Amino acid sequence: MSADRSDLAARVAAGLRAPVRDEIRAFAAYLARHYDARAVLFYGSNLRSGSLDGVLDFYVLTAGGRERGLWPRVAYHEYAHAGEEMRAKVAVMTLATFAHAATGRHVDTTIWARFVQPVALAWTDGEDARDAVRGAIGDAVITAATVAASLGPDEGTERDYWQALFAATYRAELRVEKPGREQQILDFGADHFDGLMIAGWTAAGIDHDRRGAILRPHMPEAMRDETRARWHRRRRMGKPLNIVRLLRAATTFDGGARYLAWKVHRHSGITVPLTSFRERHPLLCAPVLVAGYWRERRRMRRAADQSSSSTRS
Repeated sequence: MSADRSDLAARVAAGLRAPVRDEIRAFAAYLARHYDARAVLFYGSNLRSGSLDGVLDFYVLTAGGRERGLWPRVAYHEYAHAGEEMRAKVAVMTLATFAHAATGRHVDTTIWARFVQPVALAWTDGEDARDAVRGAIGDAVITAATVAASLGPDEGTERDYWQALFAATYRAELRVEKPGREQQILDFGADHFDGLMIAGWTAAGIDHDRRGAILRPHMPEAMRDETRARWHRRRRMGKPLNIVRLLRAATTFDGGARYLAWKVHRHSGITVPLTSFRERHPLLCAPVLVAGYWRERRRMRRAADQSSSSTRS
């Protein structure tokens, strides 16, 4: 079965050309110089709103081969341009690592699940890097669409498949989003997502029937089995991998341990106790913090089970 990526490639190229403010492009150019980058991506709520408030989100993609160990590196930057004071959380990884993660062959889900959503190419060092980023984003869409066809309903609207995908990735990561979060993502990016699932299926070689707004993908059985097997491995590793990454990221921020504790509480509702020693030495105390997270998680589950049991009786 031949796969046609032309529609997907055109959509990705158009999406990466999303307009961004001059201040954002100046910030991206500064980050590119700082890290000797090949490309800088801008994404997140500020891309949707056009606002410079809060903390901006950038991915800086550098030269070099695929990285071993944990990635990306995370840092905090401030930058002033034309009288605007801006702050950003900056993730840094090689373009090669980014491209590999987008294919879904790595246990990590964060790259393809994040960059199937709207993203702008805010800076690049030339056409080769631009083409590499386009290819990686296209692979992220194919990965996401393939997983959605495997985990989603037998038939449904395009939105049904996106909702099933995002709900599954949230459960696989250290994220307990408020109900309806996936609805907000789809509402904010309605034009971006309209038709994108079908383009991803076509590029992946997945045929589908259409009856009005109802879609029914015909995924080859071997592809479905392989996709589900990979997904189960990702789901088992997702939360531990995210915890370790948060612990690592905490050291790159002022008050890193407090940032870690806040992030864990925000996404899981679990409060990890901090002492002054733990705040000064977040990596040294990492096993203690992780153990505290799992202990509190078990306690909350037992309390929920007891409450459910008493309600039924």
